[in-house]
Amino acid sequence: MTALLDARGVVKRFGGLTAVDGVDIGVGAGEMVGLIGPNGSGKTTLFDCLSRVSSLDAGSVRFDGVDISRHRPHQVARLGLARTFQLIRVYRELTVSENMELSIQWARVGPASLFGRTDPATRRRAESLLEFLLLSRLRDERAGALSGGQRRLLEIGMALMSEPKLLLLDEATSGVNPTLVAEIADRLREVNANGVAILLVEHNVGFVAELCHRVVVLDRGAKLAEGTPGQVMEDPAVIEAYFGAEGE
Repeated sequence: MTALLDARGVVKRFGGLTAVDGVDIGVGAGEMVGLIGPNGSGKTTLFDCLSRVSSLDAGSVRFDGVDISRHRPHQVARLGLARTFQLIRVYRELTVSENMELSIQWARVGPASLFGRTDPATRRRAESLLEFLLLSRLRDERAGALSGGQRRLLEIGMALMSEPKLLLLDEATSGVNPTLVAEIADRLREVNANGVAILLVEHNVGFVAELCHRVVVLDRGAKLAEGTPGQVMEDPAVIEAYFGAEGE
């Protein structure tokens, strides 16, 4: 499988704490990979390094054949790497439609268009994604009035507006009503089936096992295990990291 994302030996330190310790991780074109681990294992910090929100102390990150180790976040976004965050980031005072329209890559828009009405193609894409995400009926609602699950779906839609090649999702089910978790899973399957690779950080291990082709496990900043969901869930080291030596 062609490597779309290829990170080698990634290290991130905060003072004397090594939050990410020499991690290798890759995502193939069209693949869906889960990234799991106990609290404090370094998952979100690794995401920050991959999306260039945080600098690297060592190692390298390549995306779609380009070394992005020293790129800024907006530069990797323009290359086709989009992400969501553990704490949902939407413009709460704007409508659902306005949030979607603001999420295009503005580098592709001419200066004369910045203060004008959103172009028809962008409006059509926003409306198509809102329908896909079951949010069309809420297009004119303020984003702050949505439920946690609806805001999470909106954030995913905002990330998809720029037609990314790879989507990094941080805690897609966090704070989401269980009735919406299945809807999110269905939407992610379809996004992935349409050719968008996904790297998914998630505490809901069952959600990861159901969706992902491959799973990477972090513990104390280092890679603990990697394999199919079945292989990883049966790994004694993973069981111990999550549940203790007795597996209780």
